[in-house]
Formats: sequence, C-alpha cells, structure tokens
Amino acid sequence: METMNSSGPDRRAREAQRREPRAATAARTPKAGQSGGPFSSEDPQRMISTGPSRAKPRRDEAEENFAAVHDPEGVRLQKVLAQAGVASRRVCEALISEGRVSVNGKVIIEPGIRVQPEDVTIHVDGVRIQLNVEHQYVMFNKPTGVVTTMSDPHGRPCINDYLTEEMKAARLFHVGRLDAETEGLLLLTNDGELANKLTHPSYEVPKTYVVEVAGPVYKEVGKKLRAGIELEDGPIAVDDYRQLGSDGRRTMIQVTLHSGRNRIVRRIFDHVGHPVLRLVRTALGEITIGDQQQGTVRPLGRLELGHLLDLTSSDDAASPAAPTASDSDDAAASPDASSEAGAR
Repeated sequence: METMNSSGPDRRAREAQRREPRAATAARTPKAGQSGGPFSSEDPQRMISTGPSRAKPRRDEAEENFAAVHDPEGVRLQKVLAQAGVASRRVCEALISEGRVSVNGKVIIEPGIRVQPEDVTIHVDGVRIQLNVEHQYVMFNKPTGVVTTMSDPHGRPCINDYLTEEMKAARLFHVGRLDAETEGLLLLTNDGELANKLTHPSYEVPKTYVVEVAGPVYKEVGKKLRAGIELEDGPIAVDDYRQLGSDGRRTMIQVTLHSGRNRIVRRIFDHVGHPVLRLVRTALGEITIGDQQQGTVRPLGRLELGHLLDLTSSDDAASPAAPTASDSDDAAASPDASSEAGAR
C-alpha cells in the first residue's frame, strides 16, 4: 500500500509543488479589486477603471513629498486607510511602500508618515478615499409609482418603505428627485456636503436616462437636441444622444445631460414632438444602475464613491451653497422634502 501511495496523485502533487518557481508564489499586495487587496470586498461588476498606474517617485522626490504632507501630531497613514475600509493595516503598509497611495496629490512610499485625516485628500490606485466613516451612501433603484420622499402623509409608497432599519437610523436623504412615474437611479446619503455638490449647477454632474417614446424618431431629432433648443426657461442641449432601437411603434433613446432643471427630460422631448412614455435614470456620472433590481437598495462601493468624490472636487467649481428647488430639479432634499416640487 505504501508503494502505491508514493506513486499516486499525492506524490505527483508534491513533486509539482517542489518544481514550482518560488517567484510564482511570492506574496505581493494584489492590484485594485483583486482578492486581498484594496477594495477586495467590491463586486467587480461595479468597479470603475482606475487608469494607468503611476511610477514610484525617486528617493529625493519621495523625501520632498514626505516633508510636504507629514504632520507629527497626525495619525499613521496605514491606520487611516485601514479605518476607511481600504484593507487590513498590513496590506495598507504594503500599498504605501509600493507607491500606490497619494496624499494631496503627492505619492507617498513611507508607511511612517502621519496625516490629519480631516485636512488631506487620499487616493489609492487613483481612487479617492472617503475618510469619514460615519457617512453612508446608498443606491436605490426606484420603481414607478414611488414618490421621492422619506415619508408620505397620503400613504403612498415612498423611499423609506425600501430601507433597512440601519439605513433609517442613519437618517439618509435623497440626492435630487425623480417624479413618481420616473424610474431608476436615486442616490441616498447623510453627507450633506457631497449631496449639495452633486446637485449644484457649477459641478455639471452628468446624468444619463433611457427614454421610451411613441413611433419612429428621425435622425434630425438627435441633431436638434445636440445643437440645442429654446424652452420657456432658456436654452438647453443634451451632452449625448443615441438611439438604442425601434420597432416602428416605439423608440428607445439614451440621453445624457448635466442640467437639473424642472422635468427637463420630459420637456425637451415634448418640445420635439415625442412625449415620453417611460423614463429611467440609469447613471450618475460613471455610476450606473447596472443589473440592480428595481425596488432594491445597496451601499455604493468604495470605487463608485471615489468617482463621485473626484467628480465633485473640481478646483474651478464655485463653492456651492445649498441649491433650492427652483435652482435645480436635483436639489438635495431634507428627509421631509416633498417630491412634488421640482420633480422630473
């Protein structure tokens, strides 16, 4: 029996293991999204491209970077990253050593650096990190018939009906509004600063919709909407327009625009003679609803959140005050705001 075992599968496995080069099994922190690395809990289907990796700085440059951001009274950088949920502290130390972490735009390779979390901006593999762990960010795929309020005195279905008890306790509110008959992506958060930026006109956050209209739609309609039309409250043009398909009776169109004016999507299609039959918001910037089922909520992934933070961190944008419903259809709403004002 021993002879048979020594020449069987176990023996072959041991020999194969001995022949395997050590370099193939050497430990290294994985790239963004890979098992064990930063954002390792993220669903790959919801990840956003982080772009090309940056080269590690030279020693003299690394020393300059260290001196520019180091605060002796601060918190160790790897601890800040671990508390923000990037990865374990040990993995975060390796990420820093490999030059994959930047603080205020400067690549840091010294794990001993200390920073004040409230005073710095940190990126890992090009993705900005939200350092305030008390804030929550949730995506809701709103079905038709649900009013964009957290409670409704008339007993109509509202956002609160779909939230977990933990989400309710966090006092989330909706960022912008969709009217009762509009479906799709609605962001919920308790981060008032980010909500105001996402809805403020100066940041020009693009929003994408799929629109269903009756009958065929001719190419001239797309050209007209790209060039711009004049509505009663001023000119408007779409950022992108593409026809997704038509069976002669109905046509599906995808449009992207950064305006948040009152019921703007429905009004522009009314203007060109194609009233909207169905309207679904599918994306906010590069954050997409994907295959998330209607009526469900899910926390945003850290890569998605990083994109939103970068989208609203333009140095050129004016410092926004909280917009009002008259300023923008997507005005950030308080928990008791009505969906009837400024609904799309």
